[in-house]
Amino acid sequence: MKRNKFIITILTAVVSIPLAAYTQNKMRMARTDKGFKVIAGQSRIHGHIKLKGVNANILDVKISGSDTDGGFAMFEQISLSQGKGTPLHIHHLQDEVFYVVEGAYYFQIGEDKFHLGAGDSIFLPMKVAHAWTQVSEKGKMIVTFQPAGKMEEFFVTMASLDHEPTAKEIAQIFADNEMQVVGAPLKIE
Repeated sequence: MKRNKFIITILTAVVSIPLAAYTQNKMRMARTDKGFKVIAGQSRIHGHIKLKGVNANILDVKISGSDTDGGFAMFEQISLSQGKGTPLHIHHLQDEVFYVVEGAYYFQIGEDKFHLGAGDSIFLPMKVAHAWTQVSEKGKMIVTFQPAGKMEEFFVTMASLDHEPTAKEIAQIFADNEMQVVGAPLKIE
């Protein structure tokens, strides 16, 4: 009896190795092998992602994590929420970069605070608490994440809500997408 169980275990392992390799290669084959263009004012996928909760901004996916095997993602954010931004939070797995195209913003990274305007960029390292608030009436930023992580899923989830979420719901959505809320939204100084 033990011998049969041993043989079945060995056969299962032998069959599983090529299957796992095939699955991994199949996932890699989903990555695009051609360059592409995304037209101004359009999104590569998902259409315009209209957020709820932390702000009412619109995000367009310019480069999806699915385009890069999760290595990188880039979004264009149209900011329509003067005086609003994100709660103080941590990305456990992603570095984040913002490039301000137009408008004005206020950022906190750790204990440091920065005013940004058109043409400015800022690097937010993973595992460091950060937040930002929109200062101007309108604005636009390019936001990148490396690796892409679950940021695309986070934005789609925030847009799909049928109500304004509570602070507790927001914290849970952050947690479900590899982030942690650690403080209140940033007040403009």
